[in-house]
Amino acid sequence: MFLTAKFFLFLTQPLAWVALLLLAGLLLAPKWPQWALRLNATALALLVLLGWEPLPNAALRHLEAQYPTASADQDWSAFAGVIVLGGALEPAYVWTVPGQCALNDAAERMTEVMPLLRRQPQFKVLFTGGEGELFANGLSEAERARLFFQAQGLPPDKLLLESASRTTYDNAVMSKHVPGVDVNKPWLLLTSAYHMPRAMAAFKKAGWNVTAYPVDFRSGLETPWSQYSMDQGVKKWRLALHEVLGLFAYRLANHA
Repeated sequence: MFLTAKFFLFLTQPLAWVALLLLAGLLLAPKWPQWALRLNATALALLVLLGWEPLPNAALRHLEAQYPTASADQDWSAFAGVIVLGGALEPAYVWTVPGQCALNDAAERMTEVMPLLRRQPQFKVLFTGGEGELFANGLSEAERARLFFQAQGLPPDKLLLESASRTTYDNAVMSKHVPGVDVNKPWLLLTSAYHMPRAMAAFKKAGWNVTAYPVDFRSGLETPWSQYSMDQGVKKWRLALHEVLGLFAYRLANHA
């Protein structure tokens, strides 16, 4: 499943589509110059269109709207704790400065935990994440999460770690076997809002009683029509396509 996920990751890279169109045009140029010109023109048009942010934002907004924002002040006294999905920490090779933690664009998956615990001090924190890189090297993401939460002052007895998973489905299945975890109790599931539909589907399929606690919203309530950034547009298309194709693949594999 992990290798399949990496293959889907390639398919969700819009710039890879542009590169393939350009490559096809280059190969066809000697014998079919007109077809080569059309392919190159299509690649250029696609490249320009990818930067127009209202389109990928609409796709992300649809994903983010499927689970409403939860209130940290809600009565969750019956809940065992919060499950925090990995994906917010930079790879191990980036963690080169002693005493400093390296977070990426999904940092809210980590930074929103402590404010939640100040309101719900009885919660346990279950962090689940092994190594998402194809060739794992260095500290697992769970061990990096331990360093982060220690720096934030989280008591060690509040933190539960699962360090072998490599996909969201693995998160759901492997976390059930962490000592101290009771899947019969309700848990909050904390992850990026655009990732929440796939995460909730996987965890419910695995038998968890979870309530969504979405963070890291990317699309906003609306996007100005003039908003254009090739860098941000490509990134948002990649996120949206990864989640849509990922959920489709999970359903085909009966993982959601």
